[in-house]
Amino acid sequence: MSKLKNVVVLDEKMLKAIANGEKKFDNRVNNTGRPVNKQSARYKRLAKQAFYADVNSKFQKGNQFKINNSTYAYSAGKDGSLGCIVDGLGLHQCNVDYIGRTKVKCYSFTLGKKVNIELNLKTLKFVS
Repeated sequence: MSKLKNVVVLDEKMLKAIANGEKKFDNRVNNTGRPVNKQSARYKRLAKQAFYADVNSKFQKGNQFKINNSTYAYSAGKDGSLGCIVDGLGLHQCNVDYIGRTKVKCYSFTLGKKVNIELNLKTLKFVS
């Protein structure tokens, strides 16, 4: 005699339900396994990375953001080159040198001097 594996024993109620066309819903398929530990270092790191990617994509898409009650947006250059930051009216404010994961470096000329500007994407307030 050999043992059968994965044998399901149906009771009479189940057989009648199947015969009548009723379908039983099995919630075991919705269980993904272990519960997510939201306090773990890995979970926090992945959440932080997702936030950085979201903020970076918002900036590069040209979503408007506020600094000191003024609204600005990033305008990309042609052919994938770095662009500039424009205000709400579309006037040029500064040129973009570098776009990193969390920082944007810009420059502008004021009274004949080059002024370097660094924006922290983590602290920008995006308008949406």
